[in-house]
Amino acid sequence: MKTTLLYEEHGLRRFVLVLDKGEEACRAIGDFAAENHITAASLTAIGAASDATLGYFDPETSSYVSTVFEEQMELASCLGDIADDHGTPALHAHVVLGRRDSTAVAGHLQKLHVFPTMEVILTESPAHLRKRLDPATGLALIDPASSAGA
Repeated sequence: MKTTLLYEEHGLRRFVLVLDKGEEACRAIGDFAAENHITAASLTAIGAASDATLGYFDPETSSYVSTVFEEQMELASCLGDIADDHGTPALHAHVVLGRRDSTAVAGHLQKLHVFPTMEVILTESPAHLRKRLDPATGLALIDPASSAGA
């Protein structure tokens, strides 16, 4: 992965991350966030993938149902955030992937192998975002009340 700091002012940093062929996107972005002490950020990305695993949250079981797609796809859209989950940066992103026949699949990003590239714009916030366990779903969700005063 190649990275560049594009902007820094008043606690806000903006980076570009260009992932290499074969890199696993969730791991690469998470490692970058940890190495740069990023606990609050938003991100967007485009690119392409050789395979991906997407999740769908099933409220009846309070768990994710995963689907693996093993084909070349365009990363048409990726929106997400990074928040502090008990001291560890946690990536939460949703993607839309375009198939050869111009249909699309979408879901919660669980795993994605880049091919040939993925271009990420990551914008850090000067505030910290904290995740807390939501008892109703069993998910770690951003808690605005504990994030605001950080």
